[in-house]
Amino acid sequence: MATTQHQRAPGGGQPPGEPVRVPFPVVDEVARHCAQDAEPSTVHIEIHLPGRVDEERLRSAFAAALARHPRALMRERPRGPLARRYEWELTEAPDTDPVSFPPCAPGALERARAGALDRAPALTASPPLRLDVVREPDREGCVLLFTVHHTALDGPACLRLAATAAEIYSDSPAPPSPAPARPDAAPLPRQARTPALARPAQVAPGSPGSAPVPGNAMLLAELPVPRRESGAPYTVNDQLMVATALTVADWNRAQGAPGADRRPLRITMPVDDRTRGPEMPIGNGTRLVEVGFTAAEPGPGTDVAALLRTTAERTRALKAQPRPQLGHGAGLLTVPLLPVAARAALTRGLRVAAGPWTSTTLLSNIGRIPYPLDFGDAGRATAVWFSAPARMPRGLTFTTASTGGRLHLALRWSRTLLGESDGARLLDLFTRHLAATSSEAI
Repeated sequence: MATTQHQRAPGGGQPPGEPVRVPFPVVDEVARHCAQDAEPSTVHIEIHLPGRVDEERLRSAFAAALARHPRALMRERPRGPLARRYEWELTEAPDTDPVSFPPCAPGALERARAGALDRAPALTASPPLRLDVVREPDREGCVLLFTVHHTALDGPACLRLAATAAEIYSDSPAPPSPAPARPDAAPLPRQARTPALARPAQVAPGSPGSAPVPGNAMLLAELPVPRRESGAPYTVNDQLMVATALTVADWNRAQGAPGADRRPLRITMPVDDRTRGPEMPIGNGTRLVEVGFTAAEPGPGTDVAALLRTTAERTRALKAQPRPQLGHGAGLLTVPLLPVAARAALTRGLRVAAGPWTSTTLLSNIGRIPYPLDFGDAGRATAVWFSAPARMPRGLTFTTASTGGRLHLALRWSRTLLGESDGARLLDLFTRHLAATSSEAI
């Protein structure tokens, strides 16, 4: 599909007829520096519908959604060897049609899932995402499966695109979406009573096989949302955080990991302060914070109720504190004093050197899906799964969202760290520990 180029107003700093250029933000540049083919940095999103969409209507609706969110229509601009910036070029139309309808065949969904983990969309073609509409002969309805290049977009931004497409497809504008609640600024509590530079525990290796294949694997599950008493001082996100800490701590002890009872856990948590309405900024808009736990807190005999309250204090304070998306140091790596190639080599070297101090794991909780995702005669979404990249040295991520009162969990891991049976064991541990946070169990 040919690209129509933006025109600049007279007097602008860009020659007429060239696409608008946008320098890579800090998050995009760091992600681009560290990109590697062995573990593609993709976000996978599945939207399950009870009916089947019409092909031409969906193509038209998604094209219109991209037009309403033009920041998604971007591609990486070619650059010379001495260029000091990565730049996006914004296009007025897609370079290629991002929507495909694979043949309706047995196993189509598993193949689409594998493709979402193994093959990232090209950054050199607009938009840097693809949408497979998956149908199987023995499965009612269909699945809208998005694969997003995480250098360009995050999961919530892609979900906003999907919500706009649903509104256009069904010709029924969605009600306004409330902005995420942000706590009042508060002083940070004592995070975990450990030195700030203490080396955190890493997820212990499992049994990936004698010749593990590079890349990620994934396991999806549908669980009940853990109950809370009315007025409880903690949120479902805090329950998920505690379940994650207990799961990793149990796993490491079972694997006999060195220092499992001495090293603290640090769990990375994305925080998204963007509005969810049609004006939502598209791109990588979350900021990362780290929730700390001492080695003893998720130890044997943990007082789950007390740990929930402590965790709630920490997450509430971290969400309220203003902070750059990747922390204060990342901005220094992207100052254009050196050519991009030199900064990329420096960033990759620092990433390797900092590997032992990388957080233990990542928990990304999207929360209750804020959109109806109503596709008219194809119905409303009955389930939505996300999964975040699980590159080494972290190697394991937990991603959750809730739809229709059910929690949809994606466990994703590096195949060089864990095997299929390890993923199943971790899921069992997480399911048990999440149930232990329910008000019925405390």
